[in-house]
Amino acid sequence: MATKVLTAQVAASSEWTDEAGVRQPGGEVHAWRPGTNQTVCGLALSRTRLRRFPHVRFDFRATDVVTAEDQVRHICPRCVAATSRRGERGWTRTSPRP
Repeated sequence: MATKVLTAQVAASSEWTDEAGVRQPGGEVHAWRPGTNQTVCGLALSRTRLRRFPHVRFDFRATDVVTAEDQVRHICPRCVAATSRRGERGWTRTSPRP
């Protein structure tokens, strides 16, 4: 049985610099555990040329929506599933039916 990875950093296919001059991930985003050479979903960082961002925590959820203004273009669904907690809902019901 595979163990769930609860804390992970980001590995991405591209990068951009924010107003403060800090590198930020862009393009295709995956979860990565520092000390390993692969993403949580099993892609080798060296072969796929993914860049590591150890200062950015992977905190994406399955309900996140990527818009045209975002630098992140794709969030790996397998990495999201591996980093989510069991039984944790990604949504909240605001007006339940009577």
